[in-house]
Amino acid sequence: MKRTLFYIFATLLVLVWLMPFVITMFTSVKSMDELMMGRRWWEPPKELRFENYATAWQDANMGRYFMNTFIITVPSVLGALFLSSLGAFALAWYDFRLSKTILMIFVGGMLIPFQMLLIPVYRMSISFGIYDSYIGVILFHIAFQLGFCTFFLRNFMKTIPASIFDAAMIDGAGHFLIYRRIVLPLVVPAMAALGILEFTWIWNDYLWSLILIQSDRFKPVTLGLVNLQGQWITSWNVMAAGSIIAAVVPLVVFLLFQRYFIEGLTVGSVKG
Repeated sequence: MKRTLFYIFATLLVLVWLMPFVITMFTSVKSMDELMMGRRWWEPPKELRFENYATAWQDANMGRYFMNTFIITVPSVLGALFLSSLGAFALAWYDFRLSKTILMIFVGGMLIPFQMLLIPVYRMSISFGIYDSYIGVILFHIAFQLGFCTFFLRNFMKTIPASIFDAAMIDGAGHFLIYRRIVLPLVVPAMAALGILEFTWIWNDYLWSLILIQSDRFKPVTLGLVNLQGQWITSWNVMAAGSIIAAVVPLVVFLLFQRYFIEGLTVGSVKG
């Protein structure tokens, strides 16, 4: 009886969670006349209009925005993973005076609302000459994701037996060699899970791109969707189609690497 109730509740919860996505799918293949005239916006379309996707791709210049998003997302994810793995290695295995203080700074930075940092980040990007450029958005993504990544990887590295490092140091291995040849292969599942999360978060980012980018040639896909909004009326069907197109890439990345994601979240949960 408990299992039956659990599956019923879980099914209802999944259906409620998927409802906005399903409604968006329906909206993306409806005509504007059907959207304006119909009151039941949750109903399936009477006539499928797949040309909305072609319109969204052409009118919003999605190809260019997709390339911009890849240029911003991939270096940001790789940079955040590399720097956070170095910081996590130092905080996990080296006992120095300010180690706990530095860890608390990383954790405290995660608790600061991003809205409080909009004006300081905007002024800093202008003063350093990186406003309205790829490098500016990439650097700030790396900086703001560094705290969570370091905290996540540091806790994972703490589960590695210390005898492995002692044996490597007895054999004459240096610190960076231990990091490169021992630590990195052991934390691949955790870094894979973290990389999927970071890729999804940075790909879907709208706030920092809006603050740090002004030129159309640097805008990512999340800002490109704004071009589909008209001055007097918005084609919601075309905008929904553009949103579906933008969501395809992180969805495909998650489906391709979900095995590593689940492995990274569950590794170390069982001893023996």
